[in-house]
Amino acid sequence: MKILIVDDEKEIAELVAVYLKNEGFETELCHNGADALKAVRERPFDLAVLDVMLPDTDGFALCRAIREQYHYPVVMLTARTGDSDKISGLAFGADDYVTKPFSPPELVARIKAQLRRYTQYNDGPPQNVFEHAGLKVDSDTHKCFLFDEEIALTPIEFGILSLLCRRAGKVVSTEEIFETVWGEEYLDSNNTVMVHIRRIREKLHEPSRNPRFVKTVWGVGYKIETK
Repeated sequence: MKILIVDDEKEIAELVAVYLKNEGFETELCHNGADALKAVRERPFDLAVLDVMLPDTDGFALCRAIREQYHYPVVMLTARTGDSDKISGLAFGADDYVTKPFSPPELVARIKAQLRRYTQYNDGPPQNVFEHAGLKVDSDTHKCFLFDEEIALTPIEFGILSLLCRRAGKVVSTEEIFETVWGEEYLDSNNTVMVHIRRIREKLHEPSRNPRFVKTVWGVGYKIETK
């Protein structure tokens, strides 16, 4: 698998590349947004690691550009400890974020987890196809359609929607969604699920006040209506 690493701090990019190569991955390094965008458009990748702060642009814009064409996982790197960068990254379609300074083995572990999840959703065993009111979610092909028009979802977004569809008509707690899709322990202050639900609704052209598909059950979680 080939991984794109974008970071203007060459020492960090090269260190991450060494750890990934030791795990059998191929890497390509870019140190600015222009070179990274050119690489994305000209060569296939299986995952991208994007630093938020770049000399000519930011990682958010690059993430958004990737999401216009590709579904592969994106991991953001941020030097700031506040939630704003994390929320922005998720809003633009990132699948995970890591705060600098970070442990290279931890970053590699997160990259592997994202790739496992992405492979599972694309190559996993056949699952039931969910269809309701014009929405079709096919876990076998990892595709989502709304009135026969394909909706481009990231692996995380598809994982959330697929989970809700498998539990259609029942409330799935925010904690269960996070721990099932991300595979990590949920923290009370974590609003990651909410950000991704908002993006899913936007892609499904859901009205903000009365969504047709993904309903909020306040204080509990979310559910897919089947009536």
